Amino acid sequence: MFDSLVIVVAILIPCFIAVPEPSRFTEEEAKRYLEVACQEIAHVYNEVNRAEWEYSTSLSEGSFDYKMSVNTKLAEKRKQVWINLSKFPWKTFKDADLRRQCYLLSFPGQAILPKNDREKLEVAINYMEYLYGTATISHKENKNLTMFLEPDLTGKFKASKDIEELKYYWAKWHSKIGKKVNTIFTDYVHLSNQAARLNGFINNAEFWIHQYEEPATKFEKEMEHLWTQLEPLYKQLHAYVRKKLFEIHGNTILSRTGPIPAHLLAATPHTYVRATHTSFFYSGDITTQFWDNLYEITVPYKKKTTTDVTPQLIEQKYTPLKMFKISEEFFLSLNLSAMTKSFWINSIIEKPKHRKIICDSTAWDFCDGEDYRIKLCTKVEMGDLFAVHHEMGHIQYYMQYRHQPLPFRSAPNPGFQEAVGELISLSVMSLKHLRKIGLLQDQPDDPNVTINNLFRIALDRIAFLPYTYLIDLWRWGVFNNSITPDNYNENFWKLRLKYQGVGPSVTRYERDFDPGSEYSIISDLSYIRYFVGTILHFQFHRALCIAAGQYDPSNPTMYPLHDCDIYQSTKAGNLLRKMLQMGNSKHWSIALKIITGKSKLDAGPLLEYFQPLMKWLEVNNAETGELIGWHYGDRYMTAV
Repeated sequence: MFDSLVIVVAILIPCFIAVPEPSRFTEEEAKRYLEVACQEIAHVYNEVNRAEWEYSTSLSEGSFDYKMSVNTKLAEKRKQVWINLSKFPWKTFKDADLRRQCYLLSFPGQAILPKNDREKLEVAINYMEYLYGTATISHKENKNLTMFLEPDLTGKFKASKDIEELKYYWAKWHSKIGKKVNTIFTDYVHLSNQAARLNGFINNAEFWIHQYEEPATKFEKEMEHLWTQLEPLYKQLHAYVRKKLFEIHGNTILSRTGPIPAHLLAATPHTYVRATHTSFFYSGDITTQFWDNLYEITVPYKKKTTTDVTPQLIEQKYTPLKMFKISEEFFLSLNLSAMTKSFWINSIIEKPKHRKIICDSTAWDFCDGEDYRIKLCTKVEMGDLFAVHHEMGHIQYYMQYRHQPLPFRSAPNPGFQEAVGELISLSVMSLKHLRKIGLLQDQPDDPNVTINNLFRIALDRIAFLPYTYLIDLWRWGVFNNSITPDNYNENFWKLRLKYQGVGPSVTRYERDFDPGSEYSIISDLSYIRYFVGTILHFQFHRALCIAAGQYDPSNPTMYPLHDCDIYQSTKAGNLLRKMLQMGNSKHWSIALKIITGKSKLDAGPLLEYFQPLMKWLEVNNAETGELIGWHYGDRYMTAV
């Protein structure tokens, strides 16, 4: 059920078809070669995406077989183009744009593997995804009833208040899927490292990191530094949430000074469904990377006006189409582009009534300059209003760089693509914007309502951060062999305890292989992009808010960053468009500097945004003597 995610992510990685070998290897010949190759690969890439779309919207066996065949065809052609380009002395070319195009094409990725090994790797990934999507566990009360992850288990974690029931389902699911994929994952690691070495890297961790165009060691240190800046805010949030859970469940369920058992972080019904980054996040979050489902029982000021506008959306007779039109109008107000005619014809914006589809939220570029689509089973609720803006942000990015040569039709690093949609949603979820579009009543500013709104956003974006970091920390260790198969699970939980302050719900063993229950791990999707993307979208937000006259760093009380709404600011939109149109034609630091004036990742804007909440958390936690951090011992550690 998750295969469409693979191609949507792959949209960001240009791939090229072979043309007849050049007879001469001059700079001019290279230009002609790339021009023809780009035209032909665009046609093949369109074919690949049509096959992926057909499968994800029909789920027929025939469409799956066709999808697999065209993806194999694409991999073979990528490898041939790499072979042809390697004959050119492109590093000596005078044309900087041409050099960069050749550089971007000089890493064919997994396509470089011999055919048999490449097929083994594809089978390993697809089979792990299949096992993940089809795994079932028995119902707690009725053992004859089987339950799938979606919608059965996610529904349980969204709606159930029975802590013992949730512990049962958490343990059963993690043990079931982990044991199924453990051996396959080890083969996947071996083949991925083999592909990385053929691409010129020591291991697959270095290959993944090269997308950020920095040495691996430097990049890892930069990520560590960013986390040290963010950790104090996360720990304050963790301490407050743990306190509220302790007040409800008592010391028989969790310790006031320890990690939070995983099943408690996904145990409460809620109406706010987050705008998903990719197709594998659900409102009943069994991975506990998002905490927004805890809002109703942890909200700082329960008696204050709610900022959940779902009732207003329903009362004002919003439809999925109206939500999409509202989103398009936001981008138009920034002087950005309207959706194409084919977008409105071909997109799926609500769940079909008479056929099954993969109901994830994805944005598609069919590589022809006209055909862009969103697939989203939209519900009339606040979370999906944000999701629509997020996915349309991806489409806007695709459209803005469509004039570029094909190698440049992607974001300059994976985090940029995620940042654009999340940037827009920061304005959309501001109280100012919700009032402006008539979803909240005009009322005097209330600092308590502001704290509630910031807290809601923090449960989504701040709670998410350590998970996005530790998932790839673990995989970097796996790929460089500092974490070995005999201690996969032990090290996974050590990282979750260290960075997230989350412990297993029951005693864990190596054979459980809990990393296998994380979809990004078994689907070969690097996760650090979401960590980088979160840092970036707050940097973008701050800079565009200044351009829009919505934020004054010298007077943040009068014009607070969290209340900024760039809607209807053509100054902000023109600045954003300038960066989007670059695509991947320059190093990401140059693209970042266009908007922010700075060329480095910086957690400062995120901390500025949440400063009122940070102050409130510090005071509130101090008043009740909360431990900022967590102690843990054998009770929480994996049994090996």
